[in-house]
Amino acid sequence: MKEQLYTIPLNDAFQAHDECPFCFIERKVEQDLLDFTLGSGSSYMESDIRDMTDKAGFCRPHFKKMFQYGNTLGNAWILKTHYKKINQELAEQTKKFKPAKISFLDRLKRSTDINNTMTAWVYEKEASCFICNQYKDTYARYLDTFFHMYKNDKDFRRTFEESKGFCISHFGDICQGACEKLSDKQKDEFFSILFPLMQKNMERLAEDVSWMVEKFDYRNADADWKNSKDAIQRGMQKLKGGYPADPVYQSKK
Repeated sequence: MKEQLYTIPLNDAFQAHDECPFCFIERKVEQDLLDFTLGSGSSYMESDIRDMTDKAGFCRPHFKKMFQYGNTLGNAWILKTHYKKINQELAEQTKKFKPAKISFLDRLKRSTDINNTMTAWVYEKEASCFICNQYKDTYARYLDTFFHMYKNDKDFRRTFEESKGFCISHFGDICQGACEKLSDKQKDEFFSILFPLMQKNMERLAEDVSWMVEKFDYRNADADWKNSKDAIQRGMQKLKGGYPADPVYQSKK
């Protein structure tokens, strides 16, 4: 299959021989989005971009990463107009706020249902993030590309079969995507490859972590580390995704 622009990052991710190609893509896309939001292109100075960031806001992890990125002026501009929008919304929510009446029985049940408009508004803000939203759209396209390449590119399919599988988080998305995008025959074939691949590589990680523990036994002080020197970060990645050992991503200026 001829390599196209949209297939190159996916091929690069698999050829990196990472514990999870989609973690590799996630990191690259997130870094690109931080560069777009705060980088030298100064997108934060564009009113249409700030309209988007004002509306979506940012989650706690991405606010931290934006602070660590290192652009004080960019962060200040984003916060300045975002605060204006949030304060306007807060004033509107305050005016129309009216707590729901809760029955004695509901109090006994300790219901977790949202029973007031202010909490609903806060939860809506908490669930929204400009960078997360942009990433979700891009990630969905990469999942589509993965299954397109699996069905049409024999070389890519071989690369997938020889890979280290995926982290558990992305593994779940891959399983869901296969159920939605493959025929019944293709599903049988795909899962017959995917499940043994995951089991083999999860067992490999378990062995690496176990050997690291054994290396702390004085009797193994002179033994070979084998593949266990970075087993902790790889083991964490395999279970939850991401790169625990990555340094802070900062502006390249």
